[in-house]
Amino acid sequence: MDNLLQSAHIRLRAIEPSDIELLYSWENNMKIWAVSNTLTPFSKYLLKKYIESAHIDIYEAKQLRLIIEAKDQSSFMFHPVGAIDLFDFDPFHSRAGIGILIHNEEERNKGYASESIRLLTKYAFETLQLHQLYCNVAATNTASLQIFQKMGFKIVGIKEQWLKTQNGWMDELMLQMVNPLSLNSIN
Repeated sequence: MDNLLQSAHIRLRAIEPSDIELLYSWENNMKIWAVSNTLTPFSKYLLKKYIESAHIDIYEAKQLRLIIEAKDQSSFMFHPVGAIDLFDFDPFHSRAGIGILIHNEEERNKGYASESIRLLTKYAFETLQLHQLYCNVAATNTASLQIFQKMGFKIVGIKEQWLKTQNGWMDELMLQMVNPLSLNSIN
């Protein structure tokens, strides 16, 4: 397959202006605010401005958001199921954070997250030539922890009582994957 951001079951694509309603519903879903560190709703105006700037190169914007689309096995058409991000892109240290959302519960546990992480990791290491990726996951988010660990991320630290919740404080784990293709290690 020629497209580095596509597999037999999913594809990762750039955000389009027509995604505004989709992003509006996802970003304003209070059930996921805890995992995205969101505290206030997003307006369509702000999302429109974000979409208008989504074309800016990752080296300038320091982030990249892609829509995850799954292929319907009966119609062979793609439909959006989530988003995956590179954020806090640091070209000097050659690293970025990675975050993922599979929005609807009925779309989870189908391998979309694992496949999306695999594709974006490959893109980050081969195309952007990053040295490492990291993610931050609440200690209670066992599904995300399992997926990232299955994809080769290792727990490298615990930020104790890092996240404030309605039920008290929660630890956050930091996971990291160093590019196995990196030749320039300083140790």
